[in-house]
Formats: sequence, structure tokens, C-alpha cells
Amino acid sequence: MSRPQASRRKRANGVESRQRILDAAVEIAGERGYDGTSIAAVSAKCGLPASSIYWHFKDKDDLIAAVIERSFETWLAAVELPGEETGTPLERVTTMAANVAKSLIDAPDFLRLGLMLALERRPTEPRGRTVFLQVRDISHQKIAEVVTTLFPDLDEGDVRTLTTYAVAGADGLFVHREVTGDTVDLVALFELHAQLVYDAATRMAARSEA
Repeated sequence: MSRPQASRRKRANGVESRQRILDAAVEIAGERGYDGTSIAAVSAKCGLPASSIYWHFKDKDDLIAAVIERSFETWLAAVELPGEETGTPLERVTTMAANVAKSLIDAPDFLRLGLMLALERRPTEPRGRTVFLQVRDISHQKIAEVVTTLFPDLDEGDVRTLTTYAVAGADGLFVHREVTGDTVDLVALFELHAQLVYDAATRMAARSEA
């Protein structure tokens, strides 16, 4: 085998190993939470030695942060407002909300682990919590952009209020499903939530024009 081919194979194996480690960490953290997650448990789950895990990640905190980042990237791809050709503004918002809900069903780890870490108060803040708060800021920015696109006449205060309400409501619906189980239709609830936020934005816009 030539050196370039060997190098590509090594990189591919490295990427595959990293994904296996992250997948195992997701399962362990989902079952045991942050404190119950350990490098040893992840090693046993993925079948790779601890040395391989430490080659990719500095420690458990670095691993959990990577889990949050990977899941967030999947979620972020869904936070895109469909084009005008797809329907009315309300229909576009509702479609986006459904896509966001589906992404949280498929890749809930950043929000599940992030909320756990955000609600805890530790003497030393885990890197995972820091990463989660950073990606939360990106979430707020994306939602604010959608609000501004659809309601360009709203002032900054109204945009901030609507964005905060939209994100907080989404958090609450996600937590409700986590507590209650898969019988909760998260997609339908996100669609309703988006419609209510849209109605509120419409009223705010009308008030500002009066």
C-alpha cells in the first residue's frame, strides 16, 4: 500500500473511531447522566481501549463537550427558514419548527446534556456547560434572524422578547417530552408553538405601526 493510501486509511479509521466513541458516550450519558459517565464505561461500550479515547479527547469533560457540539451541528442545520416559494410566512415558520422538532428527536444530545449541565452549579464549570451556553447564543441569533426577516419593522426589544420566548418555549416542550415519553408529539407541539409566536409577533408589529 502506498504512503498516501495508508495515510487516508489511517485518517478514515481515526474518524470512525471518534464517531464510535461519541456514540458510546451518548448512550452512557443518556443512561447515567454526566456524573455517571466515565472513560472506562465509554471504553467498554465502544470496544476501544481507554488510550484510544484519550488520543481523541483530553478527558471526560472534553468528550461530553464534543457530544454537545456534534448534536448541535445536526440541530442547527434544521434552523433554516424555507424560501418564499414554499408558502406563506406562517407556513414557512411552521415548517421550520417541525424540522427543528424532528432534529431534536433524532439528535437530542446537545439539549439533553446541555440543560443538565446548565442547571447544575459546580465549583469548577465543566467545559461541556461552557460549550452549551455558547451554542445557546448561536441558537438565539438564528431565531432572532428569522424574526427579523419576517417582521423587519420590529424594534430590537421586541425581537429579543420574541426570541427569548421562542427558545424558552422550545426548551419546555423538549423537557416535557423527556419527562413524559415518546407519546408526546413533539413535532405537532413545535408547530403550535411557532404559530403562537408568529401570532404574537404579528400583534407586536401592528402595535408598533399604530
